[in-house]
Amino acid sequence: MEGNQERSAGRIVGGVDTHKDLHVAAVVDECDRVLASQSFATTRHGYKQMLDWMRAFGSLQRVGIEATGTYGAGLLRYMQKAGIEVLEVTTPDKHDRRKRGKNDDLDAQNAAHAAFAGKRTATPKSRNGMIDLCACSRPAARRPSPPDGSPCR
Repeated sequence: MEGNQERSAGRIVGGVDTHKDLHVAAVVDECDRVLASQSFATTRHGYKQMLDWMRAFGSLQRVGIEATGTYGAGLLRYMQKAGIEVLEVTTPDKHDRRKRGKNDDLDAQNAAHAAFAGKRTATPKSRNGMIDLCACSRPAARRPSPPDGSPCR
């Protein structure tokens, strides 16, 4: 899913549409013009490739990520550890999505546009506390009661 590969030496903003197996990333320049989009694996190596790819376009200012609490949680932690400002981007309104259909490249580009403009964004939870770790470690339907004295009550 490669888009055009214009290079920019200036400041850039990234956007990511998250999925289980592949994340689609896009980059916009300081004028909010789309430079490119590309897919990356949802692994640490894929996260590194994505960050390197984004930085190849210019000075990365921040990244907008959809769904940082689910499929984007690993990417969120990776970007934060790399010192990148991350904004959680909400999905576009349903009416707009129905009009244009589902398109991962456009969703990634819209995440980048939202992060650029500071619209439809929030500061994501850190998701590194004990309760977050316990809540994410097992499916809710099969989760037994925690043992006495556990911080996961």
